[in-house]
Amino acid sequence: MSLDKKEHNSSKWDFDDHLIRGCRMNDRKAQLELYKKYYKAMYNTAYRIVRKQAGAEDAMQEAFLDAFQKIDTYRGDATFGAWLKKIVVNKAINYARLENKLSFVDIEEQDIPEPVKEDPVETLSFKIDSIREAIENLPDRYRIILSLYLLEGYDHEEISGILDLSYNATRTKYSRAKQKLLLSLRNMSNV
Repeated sequence: MSLDKKEHNSSKWDFDDHLIRGCRMNDRKAQLELYKKYYKAMYNTAYRIVRKQAGAEDAMQEAFLDAFQKIDTYRGDATFGAWLKKIVVNKAINYARLENKLSFVDIEEQDIPEPVKEDPVETLSFKIDSIREAIENLPDRYRIILSLYLLEGYDHEEISGILDLSYNATRTKYSRAKQKLLLSLRNMSNV
């Protein structure tokens, strides 16, 4: 039985490997197949960072072009999707920086209240739409870090590398983003 499972998993990886080999030979069909397989997830990743449909599409398209041009650098240490996602995240952040004059420079932020004690029961009582809206309304410097950590699954060390911040700055901004999100959710529920 375990042999069948190995064969099944192997065939899935063989398909990806086959497409990657095709991309390395500039096979347009293989590129199209990889694009079809990953474009929705990569668009969603870019959109969570850029927040504009056209910008997310541009960042995603540029990421795919870069990936196909640099496919020889893909060593298989991670899944192709994880490798591509890093490219998409970097393109989306660069796009956001250019469009919005986005900056992650550490400055004293006077608008952050004292830390809010998290009440797990209270946090769970918010509706998904309220949480989504509150995240969308956060300032970019908070929304992006929150999205990278909670939605994209990056850890603080990875985020610090992506945003060119210190590890401690990333953790601090994430903490402030959570505080700001909770405050926003509480304000929304009081309206």
